[in-house]
Amino acid sequence: MFRRREPVPFAFIAEADRFRSNVTPPPRPRATPSQIAGRTLIGLTIIAGFVGSLLFGLPALETGPRTTHQVQQSEASNGR
Repeated sequence: MFRRREPVPFAFIAEADRFRSNVTPPPRPRATPSQIAGRTLIGLTIIAGFVGSLLFGLPALETGPRTTHQVQQSEASNGR
């Protein structure tokens, strides 16, 4: 694309990224103890889910041979 060589007629639009307002938003209300407890329980539940998925998922991802390998025999090989 080509660039325009003449100056932008509305320079304040180009400087809008640098503009900072001096108006501050109102302060957020503080969380109640029940809200803090609820957020904590939700966080602990999520962390417990991650830990549980690791505990159950890591044995399935093992690639080495198992030391407790049992040979399964079908009932047809029992000679009935």
